[in-house]
Amino acid sequence: MNSTLIRLEEICKVYGTGNTAVHALNQINLNIEEGEYCSIMGASGSGKSTAMNVIGCLDRPTGGRYYFENQDVSRLSQDALATIRNRKIGFVFQQFHLLPYFTALDNVILPMIYADVPAEDRKERAAVALEKMGLGSRINNKPNQLSGGQQQRVAIARAIVNNPSLLLADEPTGALDSRTVKEVLEIFQDLHESGITVVMVTHEVEVARESKRIVWFRDGEVIYSDLTPEEMLEVAVS
Repeated sequence: MNSTLIRLEEICKVYGTGNTAVHALNQINLNIEEGEYCSIMGASGSGKSTAMNVIGCLDRPTGGRYYFENQDVSRLSQDALATIRNRKIGFVFQQFHLLPYFTALDNVILPMIYADVPAEDRKERAAVALEKMGLGSRINNKPNQLSGGQQQRVAIARAIVNNPSLLLADEPTGALDSRTVKEVLEIFQDLHESGITVVMVTHEVEVARESKRIVWFRDGEVIYSDLTPEEMLEVAVS
């Protein structure tokens, strides 16, 4: 039986104060188990991006507790949160966020520097990660020499090179054409099958249905926490 990787207990996030306060998250309770493939859905302003920031240790909740690998991380220092992000969480974003003057290899090496991976191991590990993404012949190319799909695969290689417990993807297919979307989703499925916990934030029904479980946000609250892809389709059209 898998253990709980992510546990949110009564999580609140408030931006601003007084009459201008915005309650982005309102007493969120959510568990995600090790090895799950989960999508977080909801309309713009529903709280899904704020939840992603909390789960990814990019932001602290205003109230409640967040446990990651059974450690309460909701009150950790910025330095401690940065260590967790560097060593435990891989991030994939819609716009790739590759350094334009770095090669694919150097972009993948970068997070290993922050994670204190020995220098003699970095190049080999980066090359292996790129090979897994089908980019073994492109390691010396810079981002402007790669297609959008290839750039996203470099970003995924960068996200997994430190062997994270969690792969957190924020609209990872939003800048891709339909054929490339299929290729990238197949990569996420392969990573899930290898044992990595995958949490994907998306507003696209066709993307979310590739995961095993869908969490639906509305107005800062979890409306549904355990939808199947089939149930999600019914909610999406209701």
